[in-house]
Amino acid sequence: MAEALSRKTIEIVKATVPALEAKGEEITQRMYERLFRDAEIRALFNQSHHGETGSQTKALANAVLAYARNIETLGVLGSTVERIAQKHVGLQILPEHYPYVADALLGAIGDVLGDAATDGVMAAWGEAYWALANILMAREKVLYDDSAQMPGGWTGWRDFVVEDRKKESDVITSFLLRPADGGPVAAHLPGQYLTFLIERPGEVSQRRNYSISTASNGEGYRISVKREPGGVVSGWLHDSAMPGTKLKVAPPAGEFVLPEKLSRPVVLLSGGVGLTPMVAMFETLAAHSSPTAIHYIHGALDGSVHAMGEHVRELAEQTGAKVDIFYERPRPEDEGYEATGQIPLDWLVEKTPTHEADYFICGPKAFLKKFVTGLEMAGVAQDRIHYEYFGPADDLMAA
Repeated sequence: MAEALSRKTIEIVKATVPALEAKGEEITQRMYERLFRDAEIRALFNQSHHGETGSQTKALANAVLAYARNIETLGVLGSTVERIAQKHVGLQILPEHYPYVADALLGAIGDVLGDAATDGVMAAWGEAYWALANILMAREKVLYDDSAQMPGGWTGWRDFVVEDRKKESDVITSFLLRPADGGPVAAHLPGQYLTFLIERPGEVSQRRNYSISTASNGEGYRISVKREPGGVVSGWLHDSAMPGTKLKVAPPAGEFVLPEKLSRPVVLLSGGVGLTPMVAMFETLAAHSSPTAIHYIHGALDGSVHAMGEHVRELAEQTGAKVDIFYERPRPEDEGYEATGQIPLDWLVEKTPTHEADYFICGPKAFLKKFVTGLEMAGVAQDRIHYEYFGPADDLMAA
């Protein structure tokens, strides 16, 4: 990827690394201020990531800094580029959106760096931005074309209807979705997610990603949504998305997927609502009678918030999988769990085959930091640690 850039541009971008380290968040904050002046562009972003924590600003600052640091060795960012492309496809980011970001980013660099933002610096960052943008747009075109051409596939937003809903726990509800046109739906890979465009009268449109929580069946999808405290969209889904409600849905996306061919043991490790892609993976393994050993491990606060526990036990009976459920603070009436407290890292290392297993991990940021970094420190190869996190994984990626 670096060959597209001139040597002069590479040297100038590398020279801006100290400035990005010192003022990266200020630049990205200013970038979003500029970008969000346009209401249509603002609507492309999940505004819950732009609140008081500034998590998206930090995430973008880290990404820009990583790009600058690796401008000569961009191959090391390959997995990150794929993750970004998948997110863009889910959110329906199109080539016509890229100039808005270019203008906002370059304008922010000029605003924050002041006199240091010479014509040479601005020209170099303009070239660097479009080099990466072209790589992303090319990959995104492939993903869009693949979605459109596969049986049951589509482009853009397709109307789905809530056919049924099921309360899985005190905080998680599942929604069974069927296409409003009655046609088939594209097969999804276990672990992928759907993106929803939520449009309500008098309200700003919102986009959200939710993991598909069932194996592919060609007829519909299931998502299992946690009601988040103060969650605008999750609260609306829980309170208002009754059978018959129409939802606009983009095709399945995401690179956190279970491979079609497995030769190593599989550990499915989740915390809280992170179990949703794991259940899809588990169902897929059960449906295809996978010969690999399966270990399903889940952590929840207690039985009131633990979803799909009985279903997981049924899948374990079908597959011979081992199941371990941890309740951090179990109630007297709770049953169906193996241990009390949080999942200990040393227990995971001791009880699972770290020398050969593939680990699929999904959960809150602290959960991922603990196990993604912990397993690496325990000697598990990076290519055997797969994880999903919804939101800007700022300090997770930094770790």
